[in-house]
Amino acid sequence: MKRGARLLWAFASFLVVVLLVSPSAALDEPDRLWLVGERAAADGLHVLARRALERLLDGYPRDTRAPQATLLLGQVRLTLGDHAGALQAFQRAQAYDPQPGRPYEARFWEAESLFRLRRYGEASVAYEDVVRNGALAPFAPDAHYGFGWSELELKRPEVAAKAFRDFLSAWPEHGAAPSAAYHLARALVAQNRYEEAMETLQGFLAKHPRHKLAPEAQYLKGWARVQSGDNRGGVAELKAFADANPTHSEASAARRLITETVVRYGGDQQDLIDAYRTLMVQNPPSPEGLFDAAMIAGRLSRTRDQEVAWRKLRQAFPEHALSRRVALEMAAAAYKKKDWRDTVAQAQPATLSDDEAVRSEAFLLLGEAELKLRRFGNAEKAFDNALGITTLDDAMRYRALAGLGLAREEQRELRGALTVYDQVMTNSPDPALRDWAKDRFDAVKARLNAPERAPEKKPVDRKRSGS
Repeated sequence: MKRGARLLWAFASFLVVVLLVSPSAALDEPDRLWLVGERAAADGLHVLARRALERLLDGYPRDTRAPQATLLLGQVRLTLGDHAGALQAFQRAQAYDPQPGRPYEARFWEAESLFRLRRYGEASVAYEDVVRNGALAPFAPDAHYGFGWSELELKRPEVAAKAFRDFLSAWPEHGAAPSAAYHLARALVAQNRYEEAMETLQGFLAKHPRHKLAPEAQYLKGWARVQSGDNRGGVAELKAFADANPTHSEASAARRLITETVVRYGGDQQDLIDAYRTLMVQNPPSPEGLFDAAMIAGRLSRTRDQEVAWRKLRQAFPEHALSRRVALEMAAAAYKKKDWRDTVAQAQPATLSDDEAVRSEAFLLLGEAELKLRRFGNAEKAFDNALGITTLDDAMRYRALAGLGLAREEQRELRGALTVYDQVMTNSPDPALRDWAKDRFDAVKARLNAPERAPEKKPVDRKRSGS
């Protein structure tokens, strides 16, 4: 703005203020207030416009300009963010007969106020009134757009999709057309119509690559591709979005979806490595993320990386259910290595799990490791605990009974050993385990039936006896 224009603007603003506060102005008070309110609103001086219009309506409610002033006051309040005050003004404007402005104009602005107040149900009804009755009005496109968006917020995607399609068909070059295309895709996604949504988003991105909603459209397109079953394409789309928009509000969600997709459905080796690294550096870490990192490392056969993730999970979240599950995994890995002491150490925290499947497997591993360490009392206790879990399946039940029989046999509780061996050889679904239990049953029974041998006499030490 040139210096002369700035001076003229400053002088005009000063004159407006003088007119507003000076009762001795040449104009009558209602004329002066209307002039100030109307001019200030046109010039963007909304605070000044609001003050003048409110004084006009409060002081001169029967003035012939009151209906138009009410409509204008509502628009000024809406611009200033006073949505409740704007709604009140627009509803009041509709009470005049005739109503100010174009037909259904006040109703349209009422809908806009309701939408900003998040009263989407009422907003939808008001927008629909305008759509139905004011189709030729200049605000008709905005009413169509607002109606569609309200329906989307109300979780009625079928109606929303139709509204946005009608909008794009009638006003393809409207300024809100790109946003309408994006919201149409949202409505299609909400109906699981992923192919149509992706086609709509592709057209949006091709035509409006620099639109403010382009990043959201790219994220939504990647999400839709994953949901449609195109996991590789969806991951590539999400990676492109996250790389191009690292600080976007959806960037973390995109990375999380990439990782979840790779963990669930797999990917190439680099995808898995990237997902592992991403999960391991999450800040703050999450138990689910660390558990998934361990699963990825296992899929890559990177045992050391898997153990790093497991230990980090157990250190950061020792009481979490996933930590108990990881303790079981670590116990199983130690058992495969024949590291019986580490098996015991890892299995013990897993026995505290709330998940009965985890707890029962942990007791079995604990008992079997204690058998290897020849700590038969500890083994018997572990197997008893496993058998006390009511949801234990048959395969694990007879495995526990077999272990319990061995623990009793080694402690010379032969009749107790016979009892459990008999159950295993009679009822186990595993033929090999039945055969093994029969062999142990016969061996223990033979020991029970064998005559007790008299204690052998010790040879006499003749030198000590003096002979």
